[in-house]
Amino acid sequence: MPMIQSVERALKILNLFDEYTTELKITEISEKMGLHKSTVHSLLKTLQEYSYIDQNPEDGKYKLGLKLAERGNVVISNIDIRKAARKYLLDLSAKTGQTVHLGILDGREGVYVDKVEGEQSIIRYSRIGRRLPLHSTAIGKVLLSFQDPQEIKSLLKDYHYQQQTTSTISNEAVFQKEIEKIQQQGFAVDNQENEQGVRCAAVPIFKGNGKVLAAISISTLVSRVNDQELDVFIDLLKTSCQELSEQMRYAYDV
Repeated sequence: MPMIQSVERALKILNLFDEYTTELKITEISEKMGLHKSTVHSLLKTLQEYSYIDQNPEDGKYKLGLKLAERGNVVISNIDIRKAARKYLLDLSAKTGQTVHLGILDGREGVYVDKVEGEQSIIRYSRIGRRLPLHSTAIGKVLLSFQDPQEIKSLLKDYHYQQQTTSTISNEAVFQKEIEKIQQQGFAVDNQENEQGVRCAAVPIFKGNGKVLAAISISTLVSRVNDQELDVFIDLLKTSCQELSEQMRYAYDV
């Protein structure tokens, strides 16, 4: 597969910095890259625009931007939460017989980062890495609902309410009411809103500063799991996520 030259060059610039080389002048970067200063300047400005590179206003030297620390923390957090959550996913799946997922927020979508197939479940549409709409999935709803109010507002700006089924939430006014309900009850449900015949429930996992870190969901078939059984599953979810949040409080205290 051919490499995209501009992307490769940008990544090479980032790789010039380490614990020993924390700042570089544009002339130094140009020499190390073997590129003309005008080309390097364009690459740096693009990286700077997205906060992957920062520039010292006093001497003009460039350094790595905070966005890299932010992205790196996301990667580390996801790895740690998968390890910590794994036993809970296995336990919930064993107790309910259903498929259980672990999801995180990535931009304006949720993403499955782990799952355990249930012995009684015949749902096979999900996979690790699958992206999830915020408005039509239990995990998406719960990950959004427990963000800071300003972040919720930002995520919903110009949001597209794609209709997955006839039950899918179709506008922001209805979604805002759903968000308030989720915040009050501490869990989210999508009732055939993303997949016809499938009903899911999700509960958030919080880190030390009270911010939502991830969520666990249970996927069920409407034809096989009634309302009373789903309520029991939600209670199990709440207990597991509360315990996991307690663990994450010490692992993520900022």
